Amino acid sequence: MLDLQDLDLQLDQVAHKRKSLPEHQALAELAAEKSVVDRELVTADTEVSDLRREQKKADSDVDQVRQRKARNQQKLDSGQISSPRDLENLQHEIGSLDRRISNLEDAELEVMERLEAAEVVQTDLQARADAFAGRQTELESIRDGALKELDEQRTAFADKRATVAAELPTDLITTYQKLRERNGGIGAAPLVGKRCMGCRMELAPSDLSAIKVAAPDAVLRCEECGRILVRTAESKV
Repeated sequence: MLDLQDLDLQLDQVAHKRKSLPEHQALAELAAEKSVVDRELVTADTEVSDLRREQKKADSDVDQVRQRKARNQQKLDSGQISSPRDLENLQHEIGSLDRRISNLEDAELEVMERLEAAEVVQTDLQARADAFAGRQTELESIRDGALKELDEQRTAFADKRATVAAELPTDLITTYQKLRERNGGIGAAPLVGKRCMGCRMELAPSDLSAIKVAAPDAVLRCEECGRILVRTAESKV
């Protein structure tokens, strides 16, 4: 019975270690930090995309006005226009187009500067996201290695437990399991001297006398905590 209890405690310890691996907490904290960066990266990606479209439109606007000016300049230089009024209008339009080009180029430059700044932020966030992903992979590898080792231990303990449990009466195992659930995982404890090692209480003389005359295969219970009490070479009965 004590062998069974010992194996169950080892299985409990393995289960606790599986749940409390430091990598679990580290991964949870990393995921929280990464989620913030990921959200910021989505925002940065959107901003860069919008600014690139805006720059493309600004480039197109400048190009269109330049082409129109070039066509007008070509007409002016070709000498095809003889009417003084038409020449004056054409020269006036070219001047207007020059001013329009200047304004559009200023807007184009402003968009380019905003885009450059947004791309710097995007690059920094992407680098941080990549670093988080690398660290996550590293932690997951460490965690999985530790879990594999613990699972191997669990399997070995479970096999030993099955062998030990097979040698004990079914009703005794059932009682032991119920006691384990009620008593923090300890369903059976040795009697050392006059003390139950489950609750650490010393048994009354009458209880010790009853134990002393009990049959070797009798199932004994501690009157204080109710756990199954196992006599050992260190029991003073």
